[in-house]
Amino acid sequence: MINAERGTVAVIAYLMGLLTGVLLMAWHWRRQKRRLLVLTQTHSWQAALGRLHQLLTDQPQQQLQLDDLGHSRDTLEQILQAAPVGYLQVDDENQLIWCNHEASRLLRINQPLTGPVPRPRLLLEVARSYELDALIDQARQTQTPCRQEWMLYQISPDPMHPKDAPTYPLRGYALPLKQGQVGVFLENRQEAALLTQQRDRWTSDVAHELRTPLTSIRLVAETLQSRVDPEQRSWLDRLVNETIRLGNLVEDLLKLSRLQTDQLQGLHLTLVDLPQLIESTWQSLEPLAAVKHIHLNYSGPPQYQAKLDKTLFHRVLLNLIDNAIKHSPPESLIYVQLATSAPGGPTRSLAPNGFTLDVIDQGSGFNARDLPYVFDRFYRADPSRSRPLSLTTGSPSITIEAGEEINQGTGLGLAIVSQIIAAHGGTIRAANHPDWGGGVLSLTIPSIHSHSPESQA
Repeated sequence: MINAERGTVAVIAYLMGLLTGVLLMAWHWRRQKRRLLVLTQTHSWQAALGRLHQLLTDQPQQQLQLDDLGHSRDTLEQILQAAPVGYLQVDDENQLIWCNHEASRLLRINQPLTGPVPRPRLLLEVARSYELDALIDQARQTQTPCRQEWMLYQISPDPMHPKDAPTYPLRGYALPLKQGQVGVFLENRQEAALLTQQRDRWTSDVAHELRTPLTSIRLVAETLQSRVDPEQRSWLDRLVNETIRLGNLVEDLLKLSRLQTDQLQGLHLTLVDLPQLIESTWQSLEPLAAVKHIHLNYSGPPQYQAKLDKTLFHRVLLNLIDNAIKHSPPESLIYVQLATSAPGGPTRSLAPNGFTLDVIDQGSGFNARDLPYVFDRFYRADPSRSRPLSLTTGSPSITIEAGEEINQGTGLGLAIVSQIIAAHGGTIRAANHPDWGGGVLSLTIPSIHSHSPESQA
């Protein structure tokens, strides 16, 4: 009896387990069917097969494109290798990762490095040029292309056996790249420097040779002025004026040559009260300004001393203010603004104790295409900024209309100004005023010797 009951219980348990298994299988089968139905409803197998076929079809074309990109990269590398200028590339840690043959030659890299560097090394280890390192850091920090010129000196690794190597000027162009990398183009400026020296020497020699005959011509013409008929005197007057103009040109050429040769060695630096020098310069030019009823508007500290060459800086102020008078309309103002970093004057972003001086006129301003060249020697700017001159010769054989534009300048005034400012360690730039469009000539001298009287107390 007990055995029969146990058998019945076992059968019931077996049937219940079987039923449970069947139910689980049915539930799983229905779930799989539902998922397959959803999958077939949301995706088009024909579209998927079409895309797969398209991928298989495009694979050869994409492989061709990859091959073309590889060939283009190889071509660019070959061009950079054969380029007459040097090119190198560093990573974000200033490690050299690419270099062409010209860059290796210019930097005198001891081991030959061309193309991708197999083992990146710190740039200062292979090329001892701290100026190049600073240029790379500047381009990386500013994320803008930067340019710098410097003299490359050979540093011998063995102080007991130094090597004599030539020194030449280099110009570097640094370009920021992705991931902190920087590419640098290097250019040897030795030939350009030699050509510039030869040009300056030739100009100086010619100017020296012209001084004596020009002086003789002027003396003869001035002697004859009182001995000819009044009808013919106008010819001699014109001859004397042109001789004076040529004499001024010769003197400007000689002065420019001396400034380029001597630089700071030719400066006689003394403490100069800059506002007082501006006032004395204006007093010497005020008769010219009075003809056009032009007045000076000065803004800045009443006293400010700077260590300058007084004679040369007086020439700078004469040229700048005279230039503003010539190009200002009648009954207008000339603005001279002195900004300093010392107490007593408005401050700008300058080096310690430096100053900026702006000379602004209310004329027509500079032409946009002339702005990069206004400080070049003999450059003729737009005719609207030329000097008007009316000549009356008194002779019927010469006819010059009144108001005709004749440029009587030597074309060296702003070039001399730029050279004097450079000799003082400063910079000068030309622009147009943003409000009324007048010409703006702004010079900056970051002199550590400049100071105001208040700082001495």
